[in-house]
This record gives sequence, C-alpha cells and structure tokens, in this order.
Amino acid sequence: MSFRPLRDSAMPDTPDYRAMLATAVAEARRGLAEGGIPIGAALYHGDGHLLGCGHNRRVQEGDPSVHGETDAFRKAGRQRSYRDTIMVTTLAPCWYCSGLVRQFNIGTVVVGESANFRGGIDWLRENGINVVELDDPECIEMLGDWIAANPEVWNEDIGED
Repeated sequence: MSFRPLRDSAMPDTPDYRAMLATAVAEARRGLAEGGIPIGAALYHGDGHLLGCGHNRRVQEGDPSVHGETDAFRKAGRQRSYRDTIMVTTLAPCWYCSGLVRQFNIGTVVVGESANFRGGIDWLRENGINVVELDDPECIEMLGDWIAANPEVWNEDIGED
C-alpha cells in the first residue's frame, strides 16, 4: 500500500478523489477475481494518506457483514477520530455501511457510482456528511454487468427477497 498523499495539483487543498477511487476500483476487481461481488472501498485520512482498503467478501467468506466499506474500515484500524477521513467506495453505501459512516462520523464519502444502487447517500447528506458522487463509467459498467449475471446474489446482498 502506498501512503503518499493524494492531492489534486490544480487545487492543492483538495484531495484527488479520482486517484483515491482507483484504489477502491482495484479492490473491486480483486473481489471479482475471487468470485465475489465487485465492490471495493478505501478509507483515507483527509491529508490523502491511505489508512486501509478492502472489498466485499460476503460470497468468499460466507459472512454477510463483510462489505467493501466495513472491510476497509476494519483494515484501517483504530483512529482517534474519523471526522477528517474520507471513505471512498465504488458503489453508494447500503444502509448498513451508511450507518457505519454515521456512527463514526466519517466526514466525506466519495461514491464511484449510484446508478445501479442509490443506497443511503441522501440520508447521509441529510445528516451532514459530505457526499461526492463521481458517476464513474467503469464502476457503473463493472457492477451493472455483474448484477445482470448474478441477480439472485445481488438481491441477497442488498437485502431484497
């Protein structure tokens, strides 16, 4: 893992969200290669240092709690505060992961895409979380193709009968 700060050179005080998303996309691809759901996430400090990254491993581990965001959060380890952290995820967080963001007051959530699943992003915004939607075509296509091929597993993942 690289711990170099990720900053947009045009705006030195703004994190480079697209570069951060690349970490989450790599994790999503890792999950897909393992036979799982292609959703990845990374938790960064506000200064751009990577704290932890992970991917959805529900299928691989048979554990319904291992979503991309929870995996990245766990791998980041304890932080004194999460207000100055950025959760970057390839897909809008579900209610479970949105609850994690609110519980620990993660300051910003960067969403690769919300076209395939809207999740709790409106609720996060209503509760003061800065949500940045990137509408990334790669994220939309990767998960959209997977959902089309695996609708039963997808419905299980989002809690649909």
